[in-house]
Amino acid sequence: MSESDKFSDILEVFENPNTSRDFTIIHHCPEFTSVCPKTGQPDFGKIIFTYVPDQKCVELKSLKMYLQRFRNEGIFYEAITNRIMDDFLAVVQPKSATVESQWTPRGGLHSNIVVQFPTES
Repeated sequence: MSESDKFSDILEVFENPNTSRDFTIIHHCPEFTSVCPKTGQPDFGKIIFTYVPDQKCVELKSLKMYLQRFRNEGIFYEAITNRIMDDFLAVVQPKSATVESQWTPRGGLHSNIVVQFPTES
């Protein structure tokens, strides 16, 4: 089992309370942390989930616990944002989703990474 599978096992879902209507859910995690794989220094950011549920919605405590697993993970911004999206899609199976990571400045640069499903062409 890959490391990603172990992380995603934490995510839990519940039944969408209104499958007859599309609605958008937005979750903000303003205190996300991981580790820069080059420097070993902590990276601080905000993760924003925006999704239209199909049959399931993500349970918030499990989402919080999932995101906390990355605290000591050495991973680049781009990789972590895509990994979070892959795990989210696998477990929640939404109609559409966007995961955005907004990182605090480091070396005078501020980075935002946006991953969308379905992929816009």
